[in-house]
Amino acid sequence: MKQTLTARPQPAQIQRTMRKWMLWLRRHAPKTRLGNSVLRLYLASAVLLAFAWLPHSIGDAFVSLGTLTLLAAGLGSIPLLLRWTRWRMLWKLRNRLLVTYLLIGLAPVVLFGSLAAIAAYVLSGQFANFVATAEIGAQLQQLAAGNHALAAQVAHRIEHHKGEPAQMQFSDLPFPKKYLPPNDSGLQVRIFVDGSPLQPSTLPAVMELPDATLPVWASDSFQGLTVQHQQVYFRALHRRQAAGHTVVAISSLPLSRELLGQLASGLGKIALLPVGHQTGGPTLPQTSEATKDMGLGADAVLWDQSKVVLDAKESSLKTVSGGKLAKRENWLDIPIDIPTFLTITGWKSGKHYTAIALVTSRPSLLYQRLFQQSVLMGTALRIALLGAAFVFAVLQLLALWMAARLNRTITHSISDLYAATRAVDAGKLNHRIFVTRNDQLADLSRSFNGMAASLEKLIQGQHEKEIMDNELVIAQEVQKNLFPNASVSLPHLDLYGIWRPARGVSGDYYDFLSDGNHGVGLAIGDISGKGISAALLMATLHSAVRAFCFSTDGRQGRAAVQAQTGLLESPARVLSLLNQHLLDSTQPEKYATLFLAHYGDSTSQLRYANGGHLPPLVLRTDGTVERLHYGGTVVGLLDDVVYREGSVRLHPGDIFVGYTDGLTEPENEFGEFGETRMLAIIRQNRHLPLPEICARLLAALDEWIGDKEQPDDITLVLARQR
Repeated sequence: MKQTLTARPQPAQIQRTMRKWMLWLRRHAPKTRLGNSVLRLYLASAVLLAFAWLPHSIGDAFVSLGTLTLLAAGLGSIPLLLRWTRWRMLWKLRNRLLVTYLLIGLAPVVLFGSLAAIAAYVLSGQFANFVATAEIGAQLQQLAAGNHALAAQVAHRIEHHKGEPAQMQFSDLPFPKKYLPPNDSGLQVRIFVDGSPLQPSTLPAVMELPDATLPVWASDSFQGLTVQHQQVYFRALHRRQAAGHTVVAISSLPLSRELLGQLASGLGKIALLPVGHQTGGPTLPQTSEATKDMGLGADAVLWDQSKVVLDAKESSLKTVSGGKLAKRENWLDIPIDIPTFLTITGWKSGKHYTAIALVTSRPSLLYQRLFQQSVLMGTALRIALLGAAFVFAVLQLLALWMAARLNRTITHSISDLYAATRAVDAGKLNHRIFVTRNDQLADLSRSFNGMAASLEKLIQGQHEKEIMDNELVIAQEVQKNLFPNASVSLPHLDLYGIWRPARGVSGDYYDFLSDGNHGVGLAIGDISGKGISAALLMATLHSAVRAFCFSTDGRQGRAAVQAQTGLLESPARVLSLLNQHLLDSTQPEKYATLFLAHYGDSTSQLRYANGGHLPPLVLRTDGTVERLHYGGTVVGLLDDVVYREGSVRLHPGDIFVGYTDGLTEPENEFGEFGETRMLAIIRQNRHLPLPEICARLLAALDEWIGDKEQPDDITLVLARQR
């Protein structure tokens, strides 16, 4: 027998799957409080519905709770769905422009079109009502004219007949034919003489109106719609005098389906509901008398002026309608139903009631009725309207086409700009937008291309600057190594120097040249210019000074100094050699100021030569100041310069001050820092160690400069005799 082996998931695979789901949930977890709440509701509904398998009422309860929770989650998802849909639809500029166009361009067209359609519908309905009421009015006028002619004939016969009217015969007196309604069946006429009706035998059968009574409210003439015994009539009344007798003729035509059909011929269908509220006439309570007048029964309730009340009997009345609605000619030939109101007079009381007349027609029927007298004009107007509609449609399509093109140009430009920014952000600085148009967006794309090119050059320049900065750092480290130790100490002399460049490298120079315990050489210089060129010339000057000072003829090394004095003790001779060397090896505009001195420790004698440098100062213990100015002009500018040599003896407590112009020339709103302020600070702190004096002097200088950048390189050398 074969056994079927089922592969079970390994624990590692389960862990990977769970980790994958956790990462997915963490990545797609809702970011809002509402989203978290909806997610919890969905999870809760899933848990509750999972217990539906429990038996009987317990499972039903869990299903009910789960369904309610799911319904709440669905309701909470609606704003989230709307927010997501809005974000998805309106994130792209194309969709935003499309929505904007629909709101700005299409919405007014739809609104104006709807308003025009509603106005056309209402006006068409009013025109149909006007035609219907005109037909009703024409029928009433025709009936009134016939009734007037009949009353005139009766009065004429009474005037020419001798005897009482009651004994007279009128059976040969017909209703005037030209005033007879179409299919005159239903016409009813009754004549009153002195308030008494004539006997039926004296009138033709078609003219008998047995139930008609002479109303007391009627004046000499009346024509209109009346209601009597639940029947609406077209009725006319005419009163006139004849031979001392009062003749009243009443003609009545019942409102029937056939009559309404004749009135609605070529118009459509007319429906009349002769029930309404009281609008005039004698003021009578809403009692059985009024309802009997309408023929509705004693328990019916009419519409009054403040409210509408319909009881069972009123609502059971059937609408009288006539006519037939023709078939539509096209899809725009819709039925038009606009109600209008007619006034019906109660025949007994004379009260006025409102009847609802509903005329149903079509635009094609109204159009034919409107232009039935001038078919050519109607045809021309129809062609003109169709032409205008065609022109408007073409203009609308043209506007849509232009809007689509403008939309496409805008979205295309924004898409190109977006892709270009993504490319630049990815490091593709050589990406450019292809531009063919000539508009503001095209100029924006060209500006972006220019910006990208400038950014590419800037990045390239920044890269080159970083390389140069790295080289400057290396050069600064090399230049720092050219300077000696800041502090040198001899048996009778303390020597300290400090150098602070304005940039990475500088053209200031100082050096301590030791010849053992016999003394020390001192060099302080300042190269014309700043930056790299000045630093290179400073390095040249540094090597040349050491080369000439530690040799007897400019070629022997430092070992010779151990045996003989050499040129170190001849500062003027070294300046002359340096002047010629720099003059031959540098450009004509490059030069340097240089102060060289040699201090003999056994004699405390300082021999010096000043090559155009700011004269160093010797601050005596008694407060006097001696300037060391013997020498000549700057080094490396003129040929065959002769330098003089000076000498000064240092006494215990005397302080030698050598500096460059970067220490005294910085300015603020009060002027230069100056030599006087420098000497005042040194005098005030002369009892302190030399490094502390330098620190306080530089602190005062920094306070003087403030937030401004250091304008020049600073070099300061202090020496104090013990």
